Amino acid sequence: MKIGIANDHTGIEMKQEITNYLESMGHEVVNYGTDEHQSTSYVIWGEKVANEVAAGNLDLGIAICGTGLGIGLVCNKVPGIRACICSEPYTARYSRLHNNCNMLTFGARVVGVEMAKMIVHEFVTTEFEGGRHAERVNQMMEVEKKHLK
Repeated sequence: MKIGIANDHTGIEMKQEITNYLESMGHEVVNYGTDEHQSTSYVIWGEKVANEVAAGNLDLGIAICGTGLGIGLVCNKVPGIRACICSEPYTARYSRLHNNCNMLTFGARVVGVEMAKMIVHEFVTTEFEGGRHAERVNQMMEVEKKHLK
């Protein structure tokens, strides 16, 4: 799988840990985040990776800021993105299984490295269940289309 990863200045070390973890699972990882420790806006980095996921250039995206909330809100502003703002594995699993989320966000100041790996593992290894959930995802995307007019 080709997975994009982005971060602001708070997520540099976490991004490297998660990149190494994903690569050890056999995934290709593309860096859309900063590698500079100088304060920077999560908006820039979240939009970059979300645009690539929405365009179909990536299978999934992961974005990291201090809490995961700001960068997750930005990602969800990009049409076609369903980003799960997550701090534990159960939600990560069901974000894929029931909601077909295409992005995951979490906070480098909220979860430790090992928890982040568990969250990422559930997210990238869980397939969308479809069925009744597909109808709901389609309804969700119709709401997005209605508001883009």
